[in-house]
Amino acid sequence: MDLVKNKQSGSTGTIDKSDTICIVGAGPAGLTMARSLLAKGIPFQVFEKHNDVGGIWDINNPGSPMYESAHFISSKYLSSYFDFPMPENYPDYPSNLQILKYHRDFAKTYNLYPLIQFNTSIKEIKEQDGCWIVETSSNEKYLFGGIVCASGITWSPNQPKLEGERNFTGKILHSVNYKSPTLFHGKRVLIVGAGNSGCDIACDAGANAEQAFISVRRGYHFIPKHILGQPADVFGDGAHWIPNWVSQFVFGRLLKYLVGDLTKLGLPAPDHKIFETHPIINDQLIHNLRHGDVIAKPDIEKLEGDSVVFKDGSKEKIDIIILATGYNWSIPYMDSKYFEWKNGRPDLYLTLFNRNFENLYALGYMETDGGAYKMFDEMANLIASYIEAKRKNHPTYLRFANLIKTDRPLLNGKIQYLNTGRHSVYVNQVAYKNYRSKIQKKMGWLELKPGQFNFLKSPIVSSGTENRLPTSGISQ
Repeated sequence: MDLVKNKQSGSTGTIDKSDTICIVGAGPAGLTMARSLLAKGIPFQVFEKHNDVGGIWDINNPGSPMYESAHFISSKYLSSYFDFPMPENYPDYPSNLQILKYHRDFAKTYNLYPLIQFNTSIKEIKEQDGCWIVETSSNEKYLFGGIVCASGITWSPNQPKLEGERNFTGKILHSVNYKSPTLFHGKRVLIVGAGNSGCDIACDAGANAEQAFISVRRGYHFIPKHILGQPADVFGDGAHWIPNWVSQFVFGRLLKYLVGDLTKLGLPAPDHKIFETHPIINDQLIHNLRHGDVIAKPDIEKLEGDSVVFKDGSKEKIDIIILATGYNWSIPYMDSKYFEWKNGRPDLYLTLFNRNFENLYALGYMETDGGAYKMFDEMANLIASYIEAKRKNHPTYLRFANLIKTDRPLLNGKIQYLNTGRHSVYVNQVAYKNYRSKIQKKMGWLELKPGQFNFLKSPIVSSGTENRLPTSGISQ
């Protein structure tokens, strides 16, 4: 079966691939989507703007938010692709270089490279009679049968304006432009924001700057990377059978014992229970605060010449401000009419299926409280199963299509996430998995099973594996 067959469409110059799915992006979400479609024999083509796979994990990929010291915030044990564990010699929390190699090994192992068109960005995608016109940066125009947006959520920096910044004599950078701690040598540095990247960068500044500060607007719960000798996510994974409200109470008490009162370090007290925001997995910042290498400050009032004035009235001379203020989610190659945006997030069924446009999907446009890659695999399997059912005109196609239109499940696991844009499509991983699995079982669509992708492996990696197409993933 030719998975990348092209047909010229009349005199329009459009390449007819109406039997093919277009995947935008060869980062983690795009790669797992490609493996799922390949395993089901569904034709697809991947477009990647960079010259290799890996998405944000390639620090040389223009616009990547990666920096030299970045490590995974979830452990290797619970963060791998399905049936493709990270190497045993990787540490509990791999570096960005190790994660990049892991993604590239994944693409090589499952022979995905020949199905990816590199150095090609997408200029525009428009709907046409149930199919999709795709225009690329190489001035090619295609007609595809379906679109999977897998281009990621950290490519459009959110850079707030600060009062007095026009007359500020120092340098202001968004964290997307931070790469190396050498930037901080001999400087007085202020990091704005205490998300996971902000905390990492503050630690880099603490070790390299003349003096480092971190401006924090709200209090957070800081979770150590290891608890009782285990990675934090592994420790918590054994307690999923416990109701979330009990976990919140028990783990909240444990955290107070392990970390202590953070207000003594100048940080504001959390205004919410643990797990009600995206977790901050960092204990190095606490170390730096306790040693004075980083000093906590409140929100910024204004910039004044070479200084920053904070809302408590204090003032510090600052040379460099790093805005670790997150990213605006976007799908820049599609008009906003194709997605229903709420609080800056696309409203999608199970965070995957477009409710208003047929054959339009998105993978990776969500955040959760654990490792994402295995979850991406399960999501990709669900998308591929739906596409397969539709192509086979299986009755489950119409049943699931109705769910896309009408079903609006709560996937928060009864946790009251903060009412912020970031948490508007935030899902509890266990609640999501349970609900997805229930729906998939009703459809008769098979769950992932160990070994099911082995036939795709390169002969070099898995010699003697028979190269054949799989049987249907729809139970009869």
